[in-house]
Amino acid sequence: MKILFYGDSITDMGRDRNCEVGAVSSYGVGYPIFVAEKLFEIDPLKWTIVNRGISGNRIVDLYARIKADVWNHKPDVLSILIGINDIWHELGGGNGVDLERFERIYDMLLSDTKERLPDLKIILMEPFVLKGGATAENMEFFKQIYSYAEVVKKLAEKHGAYFLPLQKKLNDVSEKYGVDPYLYDGVHPNIAGAGLIACEWLKLFKEKIDK
Repeated sequence: MKILFYGDSITDMGRDRNCEVGAVSSYGVGYPIFVAEKLFEIDPLKWTIVNRGISGNRIVDLYARIKADVWNHKPDVLSILIGINDIWHELGGGNGVDLERFERIYDMLLSDTKERLPDLKIILMEPFVLKGGATAENMEFFKQIYSYAEVVKKLAEKHGAYFLPLQKKLNDVSEKYGVDPYLYDGVHPNIAGAGLIACEWLKLFKEKIDK
């Protein structure tokens, strides 16, 4: 079974783009390598795991590279995490993706992908944010992510994909232990955050897909 992770820096996390699929450095240091470790512990021959996250990506960037980085790989499972840069890039340079456009392009990405890969199982991960070093001063602005998350949930229902909620789980643990162990700047995961995301992903995967 081939699993492909698709998204922005939260998925990318420093992966080596020049090495072969399956090399340790091809996974980066985020949640995909935690997922890979747990699955390979069960059966190292059953899975092919591909990381195609690229730092800075918005939904428009995912759509632009969907053929090369997803369709051509013909995965059995596609997992997508996107949304925070569609907001964040508006702050930095006025190049964000508004909510209506985000929904329209995400919808098109999913429709086109299901048309080409009709047996594909899709997991749509909820985009999230916490109040941290990169977000605290503009937290009201970043709270737009909640609306983007609602769009992702709606699209999962529309396209028969699995929705993976993450915001509430991160809210709960950060209230108990603080933000920094989980998201070092309010967006990007530390080890505890990557582990939590991977744990939630694996729960859904085992319950819904790899039964």
